[in-house]
Amino acid sequence: MEPLSIKDFSSESKQLLLKELGYDTRDSQIIDGNGKIVRDRYTDKKVDINKMVIFPGSEIILNDSPLSIAAYIQEYGDVL
Repeated sequence: MEPLSIKDFSSESKQLLLKELGYDTRDSQIIDGNGKIVRDRYTDKKVDINKMVIFPGSEIILNDSPLSIAAYIQEYGDVL
């Protein structure tokens, strides 16, 4: 599977993708199936739909910050 950038997806397309993964949005914040705001697992910041990153083969939603991306690659680099 070839990586696909969601950066230029429309907001509607991003919302459809999130719904397929079991998430939703409130304003621009991503919320999980329990209605809880999703936070970046590495920075603990709220994940904004316009700054989200989902790596191929993963359902982990992160912010597009360099710290989050570097931490993810360090943790899961062997499966990328």
